[in-house]
Amino acid sequence: MTTARGNALFLILILGIGGSFQSGYHITSLSSPSPFIQHFINSTWYERYAAPPPRHTVTIIWSLIVSMYAVGGLFGAVSVKCFLSLFIAIAAATIMLTSKWAKSYEMIIVARVLFGYSAALGMSTHLMYLSEMSPRKLRGTVTMSSATFASIGKLSAQFFGLSEILGRQELWNVVLCAPACLSVVQVMVLPYLPEAPRYLFIEKRDDKACQKALQSLWGQGDFKQEMEEMLTEQATMEAAPTKSPLLLLRDQTVRWQLITMSTIYCCNQLSGITFAFDIFQRAGIPADRIRYITIGLGISEIITSISCGLLIERAGRRPLFWAGYGVMSACWLSVTVVLNLKGSVSWAPYLTAVLIILFIVFFCGGPAGTLNSEIFIQSNRVSAFVLFGVQRWFVLAVLGLAFPILIDALDSYCFVIFACMSLLGCVYVFFFLPETKGKTLLEISDQFKFETLLVTQLQDIHWTKNILHAL
Repeated sequence: MTTARGNALFLILILGIGGSFQSGYHITSLSSPSPFIQHFINSTWYERYAAPPPRHTVTIIWSLIVSMYAVGGLFGAVSVKCFLSLFIAIAAATIMLTSKWAKSYEMIIVARVLFGYSAALGMSTHLMYLSEMSPRKLRGTVTMSSATFASIGKLSAQFFGLSEILGRQELWNVVLCAPACLSVVQVMVLPYLPEAPRYLFIEKRDDKACQKALQSLWGQGDFKQEMEEMLTEQATMEAAPTKSPLLLLRDQTVRWQLITMSTIYCCNQLSGITFAFDIFQRAGIPADRIRYITIGLGISEIITSISCGLLIERAGRRPLFWAGYGVMSACWLSVTVVLNLKGSVSWAPYLTAVLIILFIVFFCGGPAGTLNSEIFIQSNRVSAFVLFGVQRWFVLAVLGLAFPILIDALDSYCFVIFACMSLLGCVYVFFFLPETKGKTLLEISDQFKFETLLVTQLQDIHWTKNILHAL
């Protein structure tokens, strides 16, 4: 029996506040205090040099503050075996908190790098732990909790950024480092919670400790099915030892998994999910109302991700993914049409807001869920997290720099790009992603191997036909 009568819910909570919550918070935390930070840059420059800074200088410094978060995340993604993310987050918060009193915008940049590093590191560790602690029947629900905590993080940043709470000029540095309090809580509590059962059994080869950890997490029971699954995976690991990221890229047996996850990550990040605030501004919604719309948006995200977590083991991953991508694509096409009508109809900004909310609800209801913890066995999982972590943060950094240029060059038609990427995700998942519901990690891996073999055979037939035709 696998019911959460043990410490599982408490551990999920503790992992979440130091994992994807931190990433969600820091992604959105700059939107509210941005005018106060730019004012701080101006005043600091004037105090140092007794002259106002050139306009392009402020723009460059502000761009560094924004983009260095993704650069830190890029380095954090390749350090997935390191477990110092909590202490780095606390150090970053200390630097950010004192930057205002030290009158140093350089300290803000350093803190943003460290925040990105700790967020990427914590999120990867969070996802790996969730996948290694959850029994098969609850794996989708448990791993989906990472998306829920990311949504809670975004909502918390929007809430604390309100002028009625912390979104004031004298408290902008406090807004940016508020999640450090949760990192302190996790540092204090985490040592008393059990190790991941799969890690104990497969890598430490301690079946008694694994059994004890399972009972501590999920209540009393023999967990025979879970132990047998781990034993089979352990035998597979002995035949195929742990691979480095470069070796994993060269391994043809996992090529289809790599292509699948790379495609899904690209479609998610190039779907426009990170630019809702900018789009509300482009739609002409008053700035004082956008704050409250985004809070409503954050609440919708949380409700949707929780509902999806409860539904995913019944509906399966594939329908939630391809249906989500399909609706997202339709939303972006509709936004493009509505924004072109903005000058002629008064209700266009509010219809745009409704479409963006619908887009985010369907994103959180499917594509926001993680798959890489389900489609790679233990020996490949760490390297897979490194590869996709690097891709995620690299694309985030490039997109952050390119989006302002795109929206200036293409205006509302830039959303057609997002629609096309969402449509690509829909088509790819519908035709190529196997269902993972209720399957062991080895069964999922075998499904991908079959697809890889089928593609290889089709390629061989194609080359054979070409050779015969040439002869």
